Amino acid sequence: MSTWPSPLRLQGTSCSLEPLSPDHHDGLVDAVRDGELWNLWYTKIARPEGMRAEIARRLDLQARGSMLPFTTRDARGRIVGMTSYMNIDAPNRRVEIGATWTAVSMQRTAFNTDCKRLLLAHAFEALECIAVELRTAWVNHQSRRAIERLGAKLDGVLRSHALASDGSLRDTCVYSITRAEWPSVRSHLDWQLAKPR
Repeated sequence: MSTWPSPLRLQGTSCSLEPLSPDHHDGLVDAVRDGELWNLWYTKIARPEGMRAEIARRLDLQARGSMLPFTTRDARGRIVGMTSYMNIDAPNRRVEIGATWTAVSMQRTAFNTDCKRLLLAHAFEALECIAVELRTAWVNHQSRRAIERLGAKLDGVLRSHALASDGSLRDTCVYSITRAEWPSVRSHLDWQLAKPR
């Protein structure tokens, strides 16, 4: 039985995305230690000792057809994080880009833009998605600004939507990019990536 979407490798200029594998465990542990990302209270990122379980959880969701997880690497091939297509809705050709975290040393570089450019291009041009969602916590202003810089529009805020890692209630901002918007978003992302750093 074929799955939609199917595992694949995506190559950019400053990043590459490859199907998540248990073999990536040690590299992911090193990456999550860069900034001690598990201490962010408003999101859920695995601690080093929980990384094996997190890999297994994502691969189980892949087997169920609701997630396509990736390991992300920088231009040198070093593992620096994870991302995924998630909440996959094949009949309506919709995916969410999410469950993303990136080592602090790679944040605020071209890396995130390049990763999102690859995922969006594959979603709209190969998978023929109608829309792609991106979600983040209301209080995660850095993530919200990054999503807005991509060209996504705020659809709304799901109030008291989920439990944060500390047990508090999280309001979730839901953004999307539609198929009709993709050509202009693509041009904008290409312009951003071409700018000198």
